[in-house]
Amino acid sequence: MDPADRKQRQREGSHADDPTAGPLTTDQGVEVDHTDDSLAAGERGPTLMEDFHFREKLTHFDHERIPERVVHARGAGAYGYFEPYESCAEFTRAAFLQDPAVRTPVFVRFSTVQGPKGSADTVRDVRGFATKFYTSEGNYDLVGNNFPVFFIQDGIKFPDFVHAVKPEPHNDIPTGASAHDTLWDFVSLQPETLHAIMWLMSDRAIPRSYRMMQGFGVHTFRFVNAEGKGTFVKFHWKPRLGAHSLVWDEAQECQGRDPDFNRRDLWDAIEAGEYPEWELGVQLVPEEDEFAFDFDLLDATKLIPEEQVPVRPIGRMVLDRNPENFFAETEQVAFHTANVVPGIDFTNDPLLQARNFSYLDTQLIRLGGPNFSQLPVNRPVAPVRNNQRDGYHQSAIHRGTNYFPNSLGGGCPAHAGVDGQAFTHYAERVDGHKIRRRSPSFQDHYSQPALFWNSMADWEKQHIVEAFRFELGKVGARTVRARTVEHLAKVDGELATQVARGIGVPEPTAGETAYKLSSPALSLESLRGDGSIRTRQIAVLVTDGIDAEQVTSVRERLAAEGAVVEALAPTDGEVRGADGELYTVDRALPTVASVLYDAVLLPGGPVGTPPTAADQDVMRFVRDAYRHGKPVGALGSGVGILSSLEPEGLRLSTEFHRVESDQGVVTETSPGPAVEEFLDAFVAAIAAHRHWDRLPTRH
Repeated sequence: MDPADRKQRQREGSHADDPTAGPLTTDQGVEVDHTDDSLAAGERGPTLMEDFHFREKLTHFDHERIPERVVHARGAGAYGYFEPYESCAEFTRAAFLQDPAVRTPVFVRFSTVQGPKGSADTVRDVRGFATKFYTSEGNYDLVGNNFPVFFIQDGIKFPDFVHAVKPEPHNDIPTGASAHDTLWDFVSLQPETLHAIMWLMSDRAIPRSYRMMQGFGVHTFRFVNAEGKGTFVKFHWKPRLGAHSLVWDEAQECQGRDPDFNRRDLWDAIEAGEYPEWELGVQLVPEEDEFAFDFDLLDATKLIPEEQVPVRPIGRMVLDRNPENFFAETEQVAFHTANVVPGIDFTNDPLLQARNFSYLDTQLIRLGGPNFSQLPVNRPVAPVRNNQRDGYHQSAIHRGTNYFPNSLGGGCPAHAGVDGQAFTHYAERVDGHKIRRRSPSFQDHYSQPALFWNSMADWEKQHIVEAFRFELGKVGARTVRARTVEHLAKVDGELATQVARGIGVPEPTAGETAYKLSSPALSLESLRGDGSIRTRQIAVLVTDGIDAEQVTSVRERLAAEGAVVEALAPTDGEVRGADGELYTVDRALPTVASVLYDAVLLPGGPVGTPPTAADQDVMRFVRDAYRHGKPVGALGSGVGILSSLEPEGLRLSTEFHRVESDQGVVTETSPGPAVEEFLDAFVAAIAAHRHWDRLPTRH
């Protein structure tokens, strides 16, 4: 490496020196000729304290780990960019929201909330969706979740909620799960949690992929334009691929088959050039309409229905680069709700106010001091000039004075001028008595949980009931179960009745549901995406005797549509086609499972080839795909194999050369290569993601 380049890189601190450019050294740059044995007094003697290489190496190892996050410990991140569609100057003077030609770099971290770093990706949980914008005016952090609402209204309750949802204190169980007594005890005593709990019991809590997950800013923030006019704003991230989820049975099996399911999916997609994309939208409320709703805009347990205030698209974000080092970037990235730029400001939401204190306080202990903003992943692209000095891990070499005002340093750094570039807090009149009392406008805890329930499709309602039954069924205290059902009865009588029947508590007294409003935009049915099948994982089950030409034509078409197609066989290696040619297998069936794929195809072979006892893995694979509502395709003799499985409600035609598509099951009885009609129908079935109408209804 050129000495000038090395010095520049050291100044930037963005990369370690090239390990291939020279020999092993200590942290001080001293070259080392041996690192396998400690310096000792003789071959079998004691280790000597003067072995500085041994002490440095072990000391660094002893301190390799920093405290994991109390919440959001398990995460995955990626770099990308954001670009606005048009100038938003009418509402905000934030520079990164003005020029469509200017791309703002971003780093995004997705995460679970309850579990530690070692827990699995597919647990039932809230997901963090935090975005750091490296803007020309400084870093802006939009720190949100995949739910638009939170569990509590005031940040003073945050330690209580987290303590309740974390593992039980006496045995540290369960890991990465909310199905236990303390969480539901808290919920049953704190009805403000019910709206977020409804989201937690829905399929939103088990996303198929981070790339297929919505994001929300949760709080009501404030845009401020150049004239100082404020507008209330709520932020929405909408994935281009649509919002899709797992089913609970899949989520649990994924935890064993691939606990890194979501992290791997994000990494692999970016490495393959299939860059995830989201649209940033905003709900804008003029300040004069602050009290125009039947809820309080400052209440973080409430959302604004899109039918009342439409979401206005203002830009898009693309993630196109994976981190080079998980610890240095994804683990050390530090988000903070108070990292705002001119044109974006706060409201008096008491939960947001608490977060504005808590995030910085947490980072000081996690990252060892006040200089975490100098870490490459946290460093702004905007210049940093201030009089803050020293502290742990100071990497900047400061010159000149370190106080203000000063004359010896030429008065620098001086205050920003009056040209409108500096951050100016929104001028809002604040007065009142010092009290500990919640506003009466925060007291409605049931109408929006009912709004969410009323907005769900029938299959979503069924999944919510099953989730409540599972979670409350894990609660040992029957008083807690019964108390929770009493609250659910105030949301919806039928919901409470169905839950009660499954957990062994008395059914509530039947009564008319008080809340009738719904918002179709809240249902996953309305969030299917752009209709493409890009990055969908398709399993093709192959054995000896397959029609290799047919399989190849299917793979080519699906790959052309952007799908990821893998050939699975009972064993790894190759299978022999009907024409005698060898066909390469991508994975062996025992190493994977249906839950890791979005659709399955049974190709044909010689007419009449029956399944055998050796096909048990195939049988289970297809049955699981069918009962999870996934698209299933069969060609030629593959239709016979599918018929032999006799899934509930499946009726297949054996008429020669006939394409059928029903409830996501697509068949073609021709023994020859796949025809376009079949492929068109199969692609359409995959684009729909799931086919819930084939699943039985439970009561």
